[in-house]
Amino acid sequence: MASNTPRLAWIGLGNMGRGMVKNIVEKGPFTAPLVIYNRTSARSEKLASELPKDKVKVATTIPEAVKDADIIFTCVGDDKAIEETIATALEGNAGRGKLFVDCSTVHPDTTNKLAKTINDAGADFVACPVFGAPAMADAGSLVCVLAGPSAQVDRVKPYCTGVMGRAVIDYSDQPYGSATRLKIIGNTFILAMVETLSEGHTLAEKSGLGSENLHQFIETMFPGPYTAYSNRLKTGDYHTREEPLFNARLARKDAGHARSMAASCGAVMKGLEVADKHLEAVVEHQGEKGDIAGIYGAVRAESGLKFEN
Repeated sequence: MASNTPRLAWIGLGNMGRGMVKNIVEKGPFTAPLVIYNRTSARSEKLASELPKDKVKVATTIPEAVKDADIIFTCVGDDKAIEETIATALEGNAGRGKLFVDCSTVHPDTTNKLAKTINDAGADFVACPVFGAPAMADAGSLVCVLAGPSAQVDRVKPYCTGVMGRAVIDYSDQPYGSATRLKIIGNTFILAMVETLSEGHTLAEKSGLGSENLHQFIETMFPGPYTAYSNRLKTGDYHTREEPLFNARLARKDAGHARSMAASCGAVMKGLEVADKHLEAVVEHQGEKGDIAGIYGAVRAESGLKFEN
């Protein structure tokens, strides 16, 4: 890499963050090493062991990760986590002159609050939530939503299309929260899709059509996410995997943000309420192993079938 390329840090190595880091290391412009930090250090060490040694360095604290970086990417689980992360990163004037890029899924009010905190500390900010499953993060085929001043958004784009993602939705010079507002609304589409598939597969089984016959229809009519989730339902992946692809607790967090947004403007989202009730049942049944696809198990149980197929 040329010496004038940015020095990068990445904070948060969940299912999405790990794939995004891998693609930046393989295809992104940066002055090595990319510094990575995760609250559970074993996850940082494991990822570093899978990447070229000269391209990645593990930090054991947030200040260590931020210290020498020009651009700091964050991708953490919820609003509380990102607020605490940014507060720590900015301690002692450490963030001045740096660019923070948040890929977390949080309430748009949180995004706008973060922007003010970061700007007040003499740093820049871009909101960059992403659409796509962990497999898409690994493949570098996410859709990145960018909001913030155009000059700063332009600094982030080299890490999006062709690196972390396949496309960008550009909200340059729009309020920072526009990006996470779209992300929250977009996630209600995913919830609705899983709810519809779950009800369809349950009805197919109970009526005698059968899940395989329904899946054939879905493959033909709705290739893409519908087919992928349909396959997860019929194969039992929704209850057998050790680590959820889309944690049900986090999905409930997103649903709560959507309900909050709806309440603030007088919108009604009955479908969201139904799906969230099923997510609640998933969490009760599976705890931290619960996945959004577990909605299928909740619908099955309501219909007199076992949660697990």
